[in-house]
Amino acid sequence: MDGLRQSPKVDVCVLGGGINGISAFRELALQGASVLLVEKGDYCSGASAALSRMVHGGLRYLENGEFSLVRESLVERDRLLRNAPHYVAPLPTTVPIFDVFSGLANGIVRFLGLTRRPSRRGAVAVKAGLGIYDFLTRKRALMPRHQFRGRKSTLEKWPALNPAILSSATYHDAWVSHPERIGIELLRDALSAGTHAGALNYAVIEQAEVGEFLLRDCISAEKFPIRPRLVINATGGWIDMANGMLFPADDRPAPLMGGTKGSHLIIDNPALRDMLDGHMIYYENEDGRICILFPYLGKVLVGSTDIRVDDPDAARCEAEERDYILQSLAFVLPGVRIQPEEIVFQFAGVRPLPASNDSFTGRIPRDHFCTLLEARDGGPPVLCMIGGKWTTFRSFGELAADMALQRLGHSRGVETTDRTFGGGRGFPKDRSGWIRDLSESTGLPPDRAATLFERYGTDAKDVVRFTAAGADHRLPHAGYSARELLHLIRTEAVEHLDDLLLRRTTLAITGELSLDMTEAALDLLAAEKGWSAPRKAEERSRFLTLMRERHGVAEATLSARNEQRSELCETTARSG
Repeated sequence: MDGLRQSPKVDVCVLGGGINGISAFRELALQGASVLLVEKGDYCSGASAALSRMVHGGLRYLENGEFSLVRESLVERDRLLRNAPHYVAPLPTTVPIFDVFSGLANGIVRFLGLTRRPSRRGAVAVKAGLGIYDFLTRKRALMPRHQFRGRKSTLEKWPALNPAILSSATYHDAWVSHPERIGIELLRDALSAGTHAGALNYAVIEQAEVGEFLLRDCISAEKFPIRPRLVINATGGWIDMANGMLFPADDRPAPLMGGTKGSHLIIDNPALRDMLDGHMIYYENEDGRICILFPYLGKVLVGSTDIRVDDPDAARCEAEERDYILQSLAFVLPGVRIQPEEIVFQFAGVRPLPASNDSFTGRIPRDHFCTLLEARDGGPPVLCMIGGKWTTFRSFGELAADMALQRLGHSRGVETTDRTFGGGRGFPKDRSGWIRDLSESTGLPPDRAATLFERYGTDAKDVVRFTAAGADHRLPHAGYSARELLHLIRTEAVEHLDDLLLRRTTLAITGELSLDMTEAALDLLAAEKGWSAPRKAEERSRFLTLMRERHGVAEATLSARNEQRSELCETTARSG
């Protein structure tokens, strides 16, 4: 930020550090544009942290006639499989089918743009959709074509499925293990372009004089002016609120956003995880709402809801949503009963959908586009990124950047279609050989080398170098060491405890976070930041409140996990 203090002029200020804002920021930085990214919270802490962990083409979007979106999504899915192989992997997906012809009339009516409530999709409708899916990917053919199973073979493979099924269909999409880390790696790729690119989390901009804004760093409390030639509003569900700040009261644009909330549960039930046999079950609840269920980092992810929401800051998984999700699970797997203590984490986010008056949320378009708003008072124009799904972040960022470059009179010099990043660079075909070499060259135990490779891909080498450069020790969670967390704190803009435990690691979402581990991480962060005892206590309270109110995890639950992990360690030691 020193360059901004010397000259507050920048080509572009990107508001919003979610996956789409980071993507646009990266695209511009790689073209050499002077660009500043400003995020009011942590990077990828809003909707970008609340996705279903799917990287998919959007099979159900075919009903809305969004063929171009499905085609684009499938292309971007396949690019992510190549460019981020450390975090994105194929996911066999099975659709239980309960009817033959159901859904045809409804699909036609919806395709024509008329309003109808969702109905169950029968075998013919599913077959048609998967046929289009296969056709759109026929030239790349990275994954197998879809296949159908009859009732008998379906129940032989998944005997716990609702016995009322007639058949099933299996196709392949993909899933992402560490979506927030992809955001951080893209950010680092952008910042590597040079000093013309800068980014701040926990920062806001405020109106100053015409054409000028005041940037306020909420961590240091510093303020300084910026004068961008163009603003990109990439704040997602907050886009109308941000426009309210960017434009004077008599020049406020009409609402652009009409998001819906999606909530998910993470369930620790080994029997449920195992019965899925590595597949995602992509099923319809009795009301026709699409739900998903698949193994996620040793647990099971199930969701989601689709509810209109006005205030994205208030989005959280409510009790009735938990009940709905569990009811849907009981419908597709009637013999499965989930105990309250098996729900180890919950999360909710607002899908950044365009404003719509449609009475049924499933009818709201999922496509993305950009709208350029001119300021009548002489302020910079604002390019608003509307809509967007996680899978298409690269192409959406490319679209916004190209519009910005055209406005600025710049040209594109770097393509990102085949640009790997972070731990995907130099990704080995022989994973086990790479892990073995890392272990032998560093003296790291093979299982530890494998764990770091799973977390960071080829960037595991940087983590190992850092941990080897100083005295290290294990933490209450045996899978982490103090210097590994310290590396994240120092290199990845960690400012709060939730940055570290919810987004830079998967400790919280997988239900592996105990109170002891929370305290240990807080000790490291407080020492690195030089926090006083009152400031440290404030941070502890902030985090525990967040876990309780947003993620359904009480302090007593974290405390109980202390004993569970101690018992696990003792059992492991005895078996060893």
